[in-house]
Amino acid sequence: MPDALAVIPQPALLERTGEAPFVVTRATTVVVDERPDLIGLAVLVADVLGRVGGIPVEVRYSEAGATDIVRLRLVETLPPGDEVYRVLTRSGRIDVEARTLAGLVRALVTLRQLIVVAPSGELRVPAVRIEDAPRYAWRGLSVDVARHFVPMDDLKVVIGLMAHYKLNVLHLHLTDDQGWRLDLPSRPLLTRLSSATSVGGDPGGSYSAADFADLVGFAAARGMRVVPEIDVPGHVNAATHAYGELNPSGEPTDTYTGIEVGFSRLHADLPATHAFLADVFADVAAMTPGEYVHIGGDEVLTMAPDEYATLVGAASAAVRAAGKKVVGWQEIAHTPLEPGTVVQYWDAREDPAPFAAAARAGALFLMSPAPKAYLDMKYDASTELGLEWAGHIQLRDAYDWDPATLIEGVAEESVIGVEAAIWTETLRDLPALAQMLLPRLAAIAEVAWSAPEQRDWEDFRTRVAAHAPFWDRIALPWHASPQVDWPR
Repeated sequence: MPDALAVIPQPALLERTGEAPFVVTRATTVVVDERPDLIGLAVLVADVLGRVGGIPVEVRYSEAGATDIVRLRLVETLPPGDEVYRVLTRSGRIDVEARTLAGLVRALVTLRQLIVVAPSGELRVPAVRIEDAPRYAWRGLSVDVARHFVPMDDLKVVIGLMAHYKLNVLHLHLTDDQGWRLDLPSRPLLTRLSSATSVGGDPGGSYSAADFADLVGFAAARGMRVVPEIDVPGHVNAATHAYGELNPSGEPTDTYTGIEVGFSRLHADLPATHAFLADVFADVAAMTPGEYVHIGGDEVLTMAPDEYATLVGAASAAVRAAGKKVVGWQEIAHTPLEPGTVVQYWDAREDPAPFAAAARAGALFLMSPAPKAYLDMKYDASTELGLEWAGHIQLRDAYDWDPATLIEGVAEESVIGVEAAIWTETLRDLPALAQMLLPRLAAIAEVAWSAPEQRDWEDFRTRVAAHAPFWDRIALPWHASPQVDWPR
């Protein structure tokens, strides 16, 4: 039986060549041009091959005298695109080529997924030709670290899992009613007074500026950017608890450890509000190398439309003044938006007309439909963790949808990408996160990367079954969906 090709997301072109497979041996050598960024990737490849195969793998800068070569190379001959790559494997040689470093990172993920352990114990890579590029440039996961704090080490595990499925945006929901998780120089009381608790009174926490920089660098090394979210003008009880001047009474609000939404708000007629928005978003932008900052904007249930538009406009202006582009949840589509603003669509129950109008005016759409992509939703009624206000999401529900046809009146060219979300009202630790992410995160990743004509549910359910041993090896719990024939 030939080695399985369980690559997720499904590549644009993947074909067997009929040649003998590449076999990892003690002679295997990773060859790369002598430049620091490529050397770092080559060391990573050698480490992976060595750890999986249980043998040392050398890195060299020349093919002279080398055998069983894995060659990493940047080339100009591939089609345009930051993440375009090509992999050609056969006996004695693997060529991994891309136009950019990001493309090489994606190629190496594919190579890692191709590796199989033969019954003899040999490490093999089937002989294939792969040419690939993503459908969407934004392929993300939003992680709520506000309702339950997620420690740095756990976030890095999540980043590694995202990278394994070629996701390239970590969106951090850093603030909410229950806690403020990022230390900012202009407002030190936000973390000093409002980071200690989580939902249910569980322990809280926060990230220092150094933590955040470390996280950004860790993600960047895996071809991923971080988009920070400061949620305004609602979901702000942590802010109003730390700074009483944000309330009309001038008094701080009490801490909040429940899960209700919509009760907290900023006030446009308070001078402290505008100074707060300007300072906070300037701080966050200065800490963010990427081009986007998320302003939230969702579930503001006790505010008149005019005041909401004023505050969304003030937050957006602060982000743009700091040289960044604006992202917000879908409610901001009801306000005047600058062209290029990204609207994150989540609630399919709403009238599509305002979204179509926003798209015609130049807004871009990031698709996160709750009934498909909110991975904190229960798998079924018996699931212990999660919520179910958006319904149950089985694996096929997360897989069978097309972002380009999701909103009536929003053209395909207005869709910038796809992002799953995981909210943490009921998720207290990494095992809980993993249980809800896996296997559905792999499905969302394929929706974001692969063209509709390349996706097939029956094929996917076969491929994803082959990933269960990998999740077991890295000690992450996962949900054994009854829709898949998992290996014993």
